Amino acid sequence: MYTHVAVHRSHTMADEAQPPNGTDVVDKMTVEVAEMALDAKQAAGGQPGAAEPAKPSEKETNGSATPAKPVCSAAFKEQFKAFSKFGDTKSDGKHLTLSQSDKWMKQAKVIDKKITTTDTGIHFKKLKSMKLTYEDYNKFLDDLAKTKKVELDEIKSKMANCGAPGVHNATPGKAAETVARLTDTSKYTGSHKQRFDETGKGKGIAGRKDMVDQSGYVSGYGHKNTYDKTH
Repeated sequence: MYTHVAVHRSHTMADEAQPPNGTDVVDKMTVEVAEMALDAKQAAGGQPGAAEPAKPSEKETNGSATPAKPVCSAAFKEQFKAFSKFGDTKSDGKHLTLSQSDKWMKQAKVIDKKITTTDTGIHFKKLKSMKLTYEDYNKFLDDLAKTKKVELDEIKSKMANCGAPGVHNATPGKAAETVARLTDTSKYTGSHKQRFDETGKGKGIAGRKDMVDQSGYVSGYGHKNTYDKTH
Protein backbone atom coordinates (compact mmCIF):
# COMPACT_ATOMS: atom_id res chain seq x y z
CA MET A 1 0.00 0.00 0.00
CA TYR A 2 2.72 2.42 0.99
CA THR A 3 4.69 1.48 -2.07
CA HIS A 4 1.74 2.27 -4.35
CA VAL A 5 1.23 5.61 -2.65
CA ALA A 6 4.93 6.54 -3.05
CA VAL A 7 4.91 5.67 -6.74
CA HIS A 8 1.76 7.70 -7.32
CA ARG A 9 3.24 10.66 -5.47
CA SER A 10 6.46 10.52 -7.50
CA HIS A 11 4.47 10.62 -10.74
CA THR A 12 2.46 13.55 -9.47
CA MET A 13 5.62 15.56 -8.63
CA ALA A 14 7.12 14.74 -12.00
CA ASP A 15 3.98 15.99 -13.75
CA GLU A 16 4.07 19.21 -11.74
CA ALA A 17 7.75 19.77 -12.58
CA GLN A 18 7.15 19.34 -16.34
CA PRO A 19 6.33 22.72 -18.00
CA PRO A 20 3.06 22.83 -19.94
CA ASN A 21 3.43 22.74 -23.75
CA GLY A 22 7.25 23.18 -23.46
CA THR A 23 7.05 27.02 -23.53
CA ASP A 24 9.28 27.48 -20.49
CA VAL A 25 11.97 25.36 -22.11
CA VAL A 26 11.95 27.61 -25.23
CA ASP A 27 12.17 30.77 -23.10
CA LYS A 28 15.11 29.38 -21.18
CA MET A 29 16.93 28.52 -24.42
CA THR A 30 16.30 32.06 -25.77
CA VAL A 31 17.72 33.63 -22.61
CA GLU A 32 20.76 31.37 -22.73
CA VAL A 33 21.47 32.28 -26.38
CA ALA A 34 21.14 36.00 -25.57
CA GLU A 35 23.50 35.65 -22.61
CA MET A 36 26.05 33.84 -24.77
CA ALA A 37 25.91 36.63 -27.38
CA LEU A 38 26.32 39.30 -24.67
CA ASP A 39 29.30 37.47 -23.18
CA ALA A 40 30.94 37.28 -26.62
CA LYS A 41 30.44 41.03 -27.17
CA GLN A 42 31.95 41.88 -23.78
CA ALA A 43 34.91 39.61 -24.52
CA ALA A 44 35.55 41.58 -27.73
CA GLY A 45 35.74 44.84 -25.78
CA GLY A 46 32.21 46.11 -26.26
CA GLN A 47 30.22 47.62 -23.44
CA PRO A 48 26.63 46.61 -22.85
CA GLY A 49 24.26 49.28 -24.09
CA ALA A 50 26.98 51.22 -25.92
CA ALA A 51 26.01 52.62 -29.30
CA GLU A 52 27.74 51.27 -32.37
CA PRO A 53 30.25 53.65 -33.99
CA ALA A 54 28.72 55.78 -36.70
CA LYS A 55 29.48 54.64 -40.22
CA PRO A 56 31.11 57.15 -42.54
CA SER A 57 28.69 58.83 -44.88
CA GLU A 58 28.71 58.12 -48.59
CA LYS A 59 30.19 61.57 -49.27
CA GLU A 60 33.10 60.86 -46.92
CA THR A 61 33.59 57.41 -48.43
CA ASN A 62 33.67 58.34 -52.09
CA GLY A 63 35.45 61.64 -51.50
CA SER A 64 32.77 63.86 -53.02
CA ALA A 65 32.74 66.01 -49.90
CA THR A 66 36.28 67.23 -50.54
CA PRO A 67 36.48 70.92 -51.48
CA ALA A 68 36.86 71.92 -55.11
CA LYS A 69 40.35 72.56 -56.40
CA PRO A 70 41.33 76.24 -56.18
CA VAL A 71 42.24 78.32 -59.21
CA CYS A 72 45.85 77.93 -60.32
CA SER A 73 47.55 80.61 -58.25
CA ALA A 74 50.65 80.58 -60.49
CA ALA A 75 48.64 81.56 -63.60
CA PHE A 76 46.73 84.22 -61.68
CA LYS A 77 49.95 85.66 -60.25
CA GLU A 78 51.53 85.84 -63.71
CA GLN A 79 48.51 87.78 -64.95
CA PHE A 80 48.86 90.10 -61.97
CA LYS A 81 52.46 90.86 -62.96
CA ALA A 82 51.55 91.34 -66.61
CA PHE A 83 48.74 93.81 -65.93
CA SER A 84 50.78 95.64 -63.30
CA LYS A 85 53.20 96.54 -66.13
CA PHE A 86 50.44 97.31 -68.62
CA GLY A 87 50.78 101.00 -69.51
CA ASP A 88 53.63 101.49 -67.03
CA THR A 89 57.07 100.60 -68.37
CA LYS A 90 58.69 101.45 -65.01
CA SER A 91 56.53 99.03 -63.00
CA ASP A 92 58.30 96.22 -61.15
CA GLY A 93 55.28 93.93 -61.46
CA LYS A 94 54.63 93.89 -57.71
CA HIS A 95 51.88 96.50 -57.46
CA LEU A 96 48.58 97.05 -59.28
CA THR A 97 46.65 100.31 -59.62
CA LEU A 98 42.87 100.65 -59.77
CA SER A 99 43.06 101.63 -63.44
CA GLN A 100 45.11 98.54 -64.29
CA SER A 101 42.76 96.37 -62.24
CA ASP A 102 39.71 97.70 -64.07
CA LYS A 103 41.36 97.04 -67.45
CA TRP A 104 42.13 93.50 -66.34
CA MET A 105 38.58 92.91 -65.11
CA LYS A 106 37.03 94.38 -68.25
CA GLN A 107 39.16 92.16 -70.46
CA ALA A 108 38.20 89.14 -68.33
CA LYS A 109 34.53 90.23 -68.48
CA VAL A 110 34.32 90.34 -64.69
CA ILE A 111 33.08 93.91 -64.83
CA ASP A 112 29.54 93.68 -66.13
CA LYS A 113 26.05 94.67 -65.04
CA LYS A 114 26.52 93.04 -61.63
CA ILE A 115 30.03 94.30 -60.87
CA THR A 116 30.72 97.84 -62.04
CA THR A 117 33.71 100.17 -61.90
CA THR A 118 31.95 101.97 -59.05
CA ASP A 119 32.03 98.75 -57.02
CA THR A 120 35.70 98.12 -57.76
CA GLY A 121 36.57 101.72 -56.85
CA ILE A 122 34.78 101.52 -53.48
CA HIS A 123 36.39 98.22 -52.47
CA PHE A 124 39.82 99.19 -53.80
CA LYS A 125 39.89 102.37 -51.73
CA LYS A 126 39.03 100.43 -48.57
CA LEU A 127 42.64 99.28 -48.48
CA LYS A 128 43.76 102.93 -48.42
CA SER A 129 46.48 102.61 -51.03
CA MET A 130 46.90 103.80 -54.61
CA LYS A 131 48.69 100.56 -55.51
CA LEU A 132 48.02 97.11 -54.08
CA THR A 133 50.46 94.27 -53.56
CA TYR A 134 49.54 90.75 -54.66
CA GLU A 135 48.44 89.84 -51.12
CA ASP A 136 46.31 92.98 -50.69
CA TYR A 137 44.81 92.51 -54.15
CA ASN A 138 43.56 89.07 -53.11
CA LYS A 139 41.93 90.69 -50.07
CA PHE A 140 40.30 93.22 -52.39
CA LEU A 141 38.87 90.47 -54.61
CA ASP A 142 37.67 88.45 -51.64
CA ASP A 143 35.83 91.46 -50.18
CA LEU A 144 34.34 92.33 -53.59
CA ALA A 145 33.15 88.76 -54.20
CA LYS A 146 31.45 88.53 -50.79
CA THR A 147 29.71 91.87 -51.19
CA LYS A 148 28.44 91.15 -54.69
CA LYS A 149 27.69 87.49 -53.84
CA VAL A 150 29.86 86.09 -56.61
CA GLU A 151 32.13 83.04 -56.33
CA LEU A 152 35.73 84.17 -55.80
CA ASP A 153 37.09 81.20 -57.75
CA GLU A 154 34.90 82.15 -60.70
CA ILE A 155 36.32 85.69 -60.74
CA LYS A 156 39.92 84.49 -60.47
CA SER A 157 39.40 81.83 -63.14
CA LYS A 158 38.19 84.42 -65.65
CA MET A 159 41.06 86.77 -64.79
CA ALA A 160 43.66 84.00 -65.02
CA ASN A 161 42.50 82.93 -68.48
CA CYS A 162 41.65 86.20 -70.23
CA GLY A 163 44.87 86.35 -72.24
CA ALA A 164 47.71 88.86 -72.35
CA PRO A 165 46.97 92.52 -71.56
CA GLY A 166 45.31 94.35 -74.44
CA VAL A 167 44.17 91.21 -76.24
CA HIS A 168 40.46 91.43 -76.98
CA ASN A 169 38.35 88.91 -78.81
CA ALA A 170 36.97 91.10 -81.60
CA THR A 171 34.21 89.78 -83.79
CA PRO A 172 35.94 88.24 -86.82
CA GLY A 173 35.18 89.82 -90.18
CA LYS A 174 33.95 93.20 -88.90
CA ALA A 175 37.25 95.06 -89.33
CA ALA A 176 37.96 93.47 -92.71
CA GLU A 177 34.53 94.43 -94.04
CA THR A 178 34.94 98.02 -92.87
CA VAL A 179 38.38 98.40 -94.47
CA ALA A 180 37.18 96.87 -97.74
CA ARG A 181 34.24 99.27 -97.90
CA LEU A 182 36.38 102.34 -97.21
CA THR A 183 39.04 101.40 -99.77
CA ASP A 184 36.67 100.55 -102.62
CA THR A 185 37.50 103.40 -105.04
CA SER A 186 34.64 102.47 -107.36
CA LYS A 187 32.23 103.92 -104.81
CA TYR A 188 34.04 107.27 -104.49
CA THR A 189 32.30 110.37 -105.88
CA GLY A 190 33.15 113.99 -106.63
CA SER A 191 36.73 115.19 -106.21
CA HIS A 192 37.71 111.97 -104.37
CA LYS A 193 36.95 109.96 -107.50
CA GLN A 194 39.44 112.08 -109.51
CA ARG A 195 42.31 110.88 -107.32
CA PHE A 196 42.23 107.38 -108.86
CA ASP A 197 42.43 106.05 -112.42
CA GLU A 198 40.15 103.47 -113.99
CA THR A 199 41.95 100.57 -112.30
CA GLY A 200 41.68 102.15 -108.85
CA LYS A 201 45.35 103.12 -108.68
CA GLY A 202 46.10 106.50 -107.15
CA LYS A 203 47.26 109.31 -109.42
CA GLY A 204 49.50 110.82 -106.81
CA ILE A 205 49.93 114.58 -106.89
CA ALA A 206 48.02 114.71 -110.14
CA GLY A 207 44.95 113.54 -108.33
CA ARG A 208 45.25 116.25 -105.69
CA LYS A 209 46.29 119.33 -107.70
CA ASP A 210 45.42 120.83 -111.09
CA MET A 211 48.55 120.31 -113.18
CA VAL A 212 49.32 122.52 -116.23
CA ASP A 213 49.15 120.53 -119.43
CA GLN A 214 52.32 121.30 -121.34
CA SER A 215 51.82 118.75 -124.09
CA GLY A 216 50.76 121.39 -126.65
CA TYR A 217 47.22 120.10 -126.95
CA VAL A 218 44.25 122.32 -126.40
CA SER A 219 42.75 121.91 -122.97
CA GLY A 220 39.92 119.39 -123.08
CA TYR A 221 41.04 117.79 -126.35
CA GLY A 222 39.81 114.22 -126.36
CA HIS A 223 42.07 112.65 -129.01
CA LYS A 224 45.42 113.23 -127.43
CA ASN A 225 48.23 110.98 -128.73
CA THR A 226 46.05 109.50 -131.48
CA TYR A 227 47.70 111.39 -134.40
CA ASP A 228 49.37 109.07 -136.91
CA LYS A 229 53.03 110.01 -136.83
CA THR A 230 53.73 108.38 -140.24
CA HIS A 231 52.21 111.32 -142.11
